[in-house]
Amino acid sequence: MKFHSLKSIFFIAISALAISINVQAVEQVVATVDGTPILESQLKQALGGKANTESNRTKALDSIIDDMLVQKAIKESGVKVNQAHVDQIVRNIAAQNGLTYGQLLDVLDYQGISLQQFRNNIANQILMSEVRNRSIGKYIDISREQVEALSHQMWEQAKNSGNQQALTATHYKVRHILLKLNPLLNDAQAKAELSKVRADITSGKTTFAKAAKDYSKDYLSGANGGDLGFAPADNYVPEFAKQIVNAKKGTITAPFKTEFGWHILEVTDTKQGEASENTFHQKAYETLVNQQLQEESKDWVKALRKGADIRYLVK
Repeated sequence: MKFHSLKSIFFIAISALAISINVQAVEQVVATVDGTPILESQLKQALGGKANTESNRTKALDSIIDDMLVQKAIKESGVKVNQAHVDQIVRNIAAQNGLTYGQLLDVLDYQGISLQQFRNNIANQILMSEVRNRSIGKYIDISREQVEALSHQMWEQAKNSGNQQALTATHYKVRHILLKLNPLLNDAQAKAELSKVRADITSGKTTFAKAAKDYSKDYLSGANGGDLGFAPADNYVPEFAKQIVNAKKGTITAPFKTEFGWHILEVTDTKQGEASENTFHQKAYETLVNQQLQEESKDWVKALRKGADIRYLVK
């Protein structure tokens, strides 16, 4: 009798397991992101209490996809938050608010926030800011045809206006390092950080090319050692152009500020410009890049979709 009861329980358990496996096996895949499936159950969970309408399903599915892409971007970025940097930011926040470090801890405690939670929040802001900037720069897509079309337009405008100076001006080969301001990096901090980077380069602790790759937030030039190529000074914003003209070749400037952030630069070579359309290639390229950067910055997560293989299997 007992054996018969155990046998019945065994078959019930096996049947339940078979049903469970079958349910999992037939669960519908509604989309894939770079080959990773999104299941119907995930979509239902994202819907929450909202009606299962086509509009709500689309929004919920897009939310899942965006989250997957952000998590992938974080992983692929390889960004590591320097905890000493976080500690310094905490102390700077205290100082900016006229508080001692101990008083800041008291304020956090009064608000029910632990120091570790506060530090984690700062670290997350640093991480996401870095991932955002890298993601925007990674998916900038400027074609040769676009550059040539705009440089031709600039060339024609220069000729029609009789602006010979623009056609034959001195060209400067420049490399730079850029730090962009954010809620956790103010003017004084950016200037101080660039001063340290400059000192490390001039003392031989690092090279300009390596520092540009490690620190510059201009990822397009940073990956190339900070090199911007040859271009007339007036191809750049006025503050940057002024530094180029006044810089001594082979000498790194002191940190200075433009509308894009804080820079140091070095003029590595000069040459006399020639009157040709090529004169305007760099300016055309910079113009197109800045336009696309501004557009991508409005919703940087959309930029991640450019490099992803997203397939909607069920609407």
